[in-house]
Amino acid sequence: MGAGLAEVCAKPGRHVLVAVSSDRSRRAGHERLTRSLDRAVDKARLTGQQREEILERVEFTQDLGDFADRELVIEAVSEDEPTKLKIFSQLDAIVRDSGAVLASNTSSLPVTKLAMATSRPQQVVGMHFFNPVPALPLVEITGSLLSDEKVVARAEHFVRDVLGKEVIRSKDRAGFVVNALLVPYLLSAIRMVESGHASAADIDKGMMLGCAHPMGPLGLADLVGLDTLAAVAAGLYEETKEPLYAAPALLSRMVDSGFFGKKSGRGFYSYG
Repeated sequence: MGAGLAEVCAKPGRHVLVAVSSDRSRRAGHERLTRSLDRAVDKARLTGQQREEILERVEFTQDLGDFADRELVIEAVSEDEPTKLKIFSQLDAIVRDSGAVLASNTSSLPVTKLAMATSRPQQVVGMHFFNPVPALPLVEITGSLLSDEKVVARAEHFVRDVLGKEVIRSKDRAGFVVNALLVPYLLSAIRMVESGHASAADIDKGMMLGCAHPMGPLGLADLVGLDTLAAVAAGLYEETKEPLYAAPALLSRMVDSGFFGKKSGRGFYSYG
């Protein structure tokens, strides 16, 4: 499911192509988009007619070849480096416009590595959206040492002026700005549970009521996805070798057990 899909489609005349891996993914993607738009209608952010127009402008495909005529492609697969490298190599061969922006929604991998999988590294940027995309206004824009500044500026213009998001710039380092600060906080909370220092509920309650955070760290970890958090932490640790980025054993065991958080129905909390 492409990051910021509903926001892009809300702009009249824009056609959005979304790559999926299977018919099941196609159905799931369409259902997620429909639910998101239904919530927007319920909250009077969209009219029923706008909802239908947006749905008509979205096309799902299992063929990356359909992206040949795109001017902007945003990759948003899971935080798996080999998978991302393969996709960027394929897009490089498929997308005909030599000036097209190839962006990644990565939250931890160096943009340079992804760029070097292509023959046009100057056209590759990081475009990190935050979950849930419809609710959170921030996008991190990251250019590598190889990125053309004009390309980075085009990406920022799209995010700010087309999608209406807020933008911050980051250097190309693992975790960029937000995750470089956030991940150690989440991992520290997991270590606190692991050591028996306090329960997940009390840790979250303490941070929400004591520090005015809208969510506690363990609830947030469940929302992000414990598998995603583990992958991001691994990327940060690989680049920095800083102990604060090392995943606690408890996190690794939970991921190995299929406890991915809210999306799997069980993490630090249970979800019916």
